[in-house]
Amino acid sequence: MPPVINYDRNVESIPEPKIAWGAKVSKVFKERVLWIANDLGCPANSLMACMAWESGETFRPDIKNAAGSGATGLIQFMPKTALKMGTTVQALAAMTAEDQLNYVYKYFKPYKGRLRNLGDVYMAILWPAGVGQPDHYVLFDRDKTPTTFRQNAGLNVNHDDLVTRAECLVKINSKLAKGLQSGYLG
Repeated sequence: MPPVINYDRNVESIPEPKIAWGAKVSKVFKERVLWIANDLGCPANSLMACMAWESGETFRPDIKNAAGSGATGLIQFMPKTALKMGTTVQALAAMTAEDQLNYVYKYFKPYKGRLRNLGDVYMAILWPAGVGQPDHYVLFDRDKTPTTFRQNAGLNVNHDDLVTRAECLVKINSKLAKGLQSGYLG
């Protein structure tokens, strides 16, 4: 027998799904993230953890990179990236967080179907060549890529002069774990 479906049920009584960091953003922000994640085929929790990391847990559209790179916003859009997307970091900073999510979606859209886990989502932001790679994949090598290694040396957890995808994920995994805790999950 097929299950009995009660069509008289009030749909507003259906609880919203809870996601990492969902208690720290607006309902509209959360709904848009859930839509983006569903369309891209990526975990919403991963997207939220990456935005928490990149925005210093503020989810502010105007947050600037502390190192002075000019990167701004929810996923730290670089000025050149913003221009390629038809905007500027100044325009992105002036948006609401909810509106900036349109550009987050636009940024991730080329990776649709390839963002299978937290590592893939974060690699799309940090080092796109790392999307889909195994965790032992070397992103930055002190000898081969000294400038990018120096800029990302803080990620070199074991101090072997090689930054692997796994090392990059240590801090992002902790953001995901924190975002799933009471007070942040929502």
